[in-house]
Amino acid sequence: MSKRTVLMTVLCLGLVAPVAYAQDASGSKTPKGINAREHRQTQRIKDGVKDKELTRAERDKLRADEAAIRAEERVYRKSGDGLSKAEKKDLEKDLNKTSKEIYRAKHNNRAPGKHGK
Repeated sequence: MSKRTVLMTVLCLGLVAPVAYAQDASGSKTPKGINAREHRQTQRIKDGVKDKELTRAERDKLRADEAAIRAEERVYRKSGDGLSKAEKKDLEKDLNKTSKEIYRAKHNNRAPGKHGK
């Protein structure tokens, strides 16, 4: 490998790597995109189960919502060359709704195993 090839590779990586991450208000870097959001939301559900913030029914509903979003994304991706703007917008809307549901379920003070109102 020549010095020029190595230099070009390093330069390209330097230009591409920052694009793969978005910086939020707190300054932490997180991967962006539909798949990254799906992964983070799945992790939030797992954390809620581990921390005993979610009941079994809440967990099952949230997992079903996540599975429906993944299925919808698969259909969109098979229908064309990647995701269109409208498809991304629709998936983002669904992910926003599910994110709010995760937050509400984790903060409603229902304990697993107890059937409160």
